[in-house]
Amino acid sequence: MRQPSVTARRLAAVSVSLAVAAGAVACGPEDNDAKATSGGADAKPAKGGTLTVLNSDPQQDFDPARLYTSGGGNVPSLVFRTLTTRNREDGAEGAKVVPDLATDTGTPSKNATVWTYTLKKSLKYEDGTAITSADIKYGIERSFAAELSGGAPYLRDWLIGGADYQGPYKDKKGLDSIETPDERTIVFRLNKPEGEFPYLATQTQFAPVPEAKDTGTKYEEHPVSSGPYKVVSNENDGERLVLERNTHWSASTDAERKAYPDRIDVRSGLDSSVINQRLSSSQGADAAAVTTDTNLGPAELAKVSGDKQLAARVGTGHFGYTNYIAFNPKVKPFDDPKVRQAISYAVDRSSVINAAGGSSLAEPATTYLPNQKSFGYTAYNHFPAGESGNAAKAKELLKEAGHAKGLTVTLTHSNAKDFETSPEIATAIQDALKKAGITVKLQGLEDNDYKDKIHSAKTEPGFFLAHWGADWPSGGPFLAPIFDGRQIVEDGANFNTGFLDDKSVNDEIDAINKLTDLDEAATRWGALDKKIGEQALTVPLFHPVYKRLYGKDVKNIVISDWTGVLDISQVAVK
Repeated sequence: MRQPSVTARRLAAVSVSLAVAAGAVACGPEDNDAKATSGGADAKPAKGGTLTVLNSDPQQDFDPARLYTSGGGNVPSLVFRTLTTRNREDGAEGAKVVPDLATDTGTPSKNATVWTYTLKKSLKYEDGTAITSADIKYGIERSFAAELSGGAPYLRDWLIGGADYQGPYKDKKGLDSIETPDERTIVFRLNKPEGEFPYLATQTQFAPVPEAKDTGTKYEEHPVSSGPYKVVSNENDGERLVLERNTHWSASTDAERKAYPDRIDVRSGLDSSVINQRLSSSQGADAAAVTTDTNLGPAELAKVSGDKQLAARVGTGHFGYTNYIAFNPKVKPFDDPKVRQAISYAVDRSSVINAAGGSSLAEPATTYLPNQKSFGYTAYNHFPAGESGNAAKAKELLKEAGHAKGLTVTLTHSNAKDFETSPEIATAIQDALKKAGITVKLQGLEDNDYKDKIHSAKTEPGFFLAHWGADWPSGGPFLAPIFDGRQIVEDGANFNTGFLDDKSVNDEIDAINKLTDLDEAATRWGALDKKIGEQALTVPLFHPVYKRLYGKDVKNIVISDWTGVLDISQVAVK
């Protein structure tokens, strides 16, 4: 998610809190069929009405160049169509990439360094003018402009000439590596093989932007819509965003977005407890409301679970995300694999999960990759600790490492109350390791200081809490940023926390990137995860489980494994 941002994406992914990155894939605490129960068993989705979106984070920088992937849930995908998109289905089916503006997911050259797309016919903007391949090229090129920074950096890395390009405001010539031989064809020439280019083409940088309508940094106030809705007002940089139908959008060109509501009212910057209370009460306009970024906490979940009507309005599921302990092997005693293995054995995942909100909100993890097929999940447990830790095995390894009398270490974590790197989780680890003779001193930092410290090669501590989420459902954006030695950044934001630079790992990443068969690639990513796991550079702790309320009049709930967010392009309120 190079990758969440490896520059921006990396930054985006690691800064996401559990409440923001969270999502759901099934439909209810007991796998109830929300599609049937929402609004009554006989209720069918119909067009009309106003959908209200209640969010914690403002929908800022509403410009396709500046948004990071789907940028704050699904709201941008209502306005910005891209060459490809995610399949709008529940669960695992929703982890697939499908055509959007393009007729297919792209045609690669033999070595996957050239990708060609053909646009569908009769595509139009909100003003009725035609969408062309030149508009997509321009939309991508403007994302390189310094004043429009914030989006994912892949294109800068992948496109020939991308590393030095400064955007169309400074370089009118444009990127030669993006060709538009006619109004419906666009060709991308890459520095290296990238079999997952169809995933990248789902990102908002691939949304068309008509050059004549580009207003630079003010474009976010009224971006030109290629999707089913257009922006009619944007107050306080996304604090309130109102969308209405784009009458020139045609469902015949868009198989993914249902676009049932006539109007969508996005209200952001709200306290999470207020959001959940409003959704719970479901009064007035809130009966037709959803959230794309706010989860139920443990106390709220306990209350909801005791009420059958409320429980029927909870989406439950998973986003590709892993919470883990990271080691810096440049810092003693973590340079000794046996010390890292000892800690891996000593960890009590049951207590960690309790600290994260309980088993309803977290699942134990023994693999770095999330436990979903699309990522290439391959089950392994190199250091079996059982449910409550294996203190005896940990002590044995410590003795072999020369620490028979025990060991004192410092664990760095954030003081933010986000259930990911929180003091509660740090304390649970401290208590478990004490049983193995390891004294853990806790270093809690304010969140910004924590991020600065752990993402700098110069200041990275030896032992700290971390987490990672992927830009798309594949092992690539999970493993490459963390374990590819060529992505070690000595002077800047570094995410290869274990400073692993193993030629066999790097070569396998390159080999997998050449594959355009995504199922085959997934199998290889899983095998690579298992191989890397033997080095104990991380201790996977848990994969979050997400639970979110929606209003009583909301119908047609779809929550996929791709975003983990209730898909408002599918929701109906009548």
